[in-house]
Amino acid sequence: MARYRLHCVGASGNSFKVALFLNCAGLDWEPVGVDFASGETRNPHWRAAANIMGEVPVLEAEGRHMSQSGAILMWLAGTHGVFAPTREEAFEAMRWLLFDNHKFTSNFAQHRFQRCFMPEPVHPAVLAYLRARTESAFAIVDKHLSDRRFVLGDRPTIVDFSLLGYLYYPTEETGFDLSTAFPAIDAWRRRVAELPGWKPPYEMMPVGNSPPLHLYL
Repeated sequence: MARYRLHCVGASGNSFKVALFLNCAGLDWEPVGVDFASGETRNPHWRAAANIMGEVPVLEAEGRHMSQSGAILMWLAGTHGVFAPTREEAFEAMRWLLFDNHKFTSNFAQHRFQRCFMPEPVHPAVLAYLRARTESAFAIVDKHLSDRRFVLGDRPTIVDFSLLGYLYYPTEETGFDLSTAFPAIDAWRRRVAELPGWKPPYEMMPVGNSPPLHLYL
């Protein structure tokens, strides 16, 4: 059995954040599929055994089940000293991780889910609202990355893995052409994709049962 077991599903960008870190850090890990589409994460037994919050990813390590991708990344970086912010970078790292969780990933992921994983088309006003919030958050990050290689400077850290979690899914899923709309973000994600160990999400996590894709638009 691998040292780390990541309970995940291919369509989960939050799971991909942790999977990408594990692979790029060269750690011993394996994906464990979750039947998300059939509601496994809502099952009381699954929640009691894996995560009372009912979410993926869950990192199984050393007899523990750890949840919340940002917290997992911080724990892994601290444990292995890989892709870890320096002491001087600690405040900026936390600031961007919270921004990611509250706005950047949050809005983008919700827009993607509402756009193509709902059983029926969502109201256009809902998509317009989420798209506007996504564009606002992305504009902040795009400007920030216009004069730096990675979020905290010249080297990748857990902040990059966190912010990038949903940026490698197909354009037909996300509805965003990043290369055109946000060129600095697109260049940044291409730099990270050059790291040894990088793979796209569905290849990195070919497990579990993701919700069926519905491309209404």
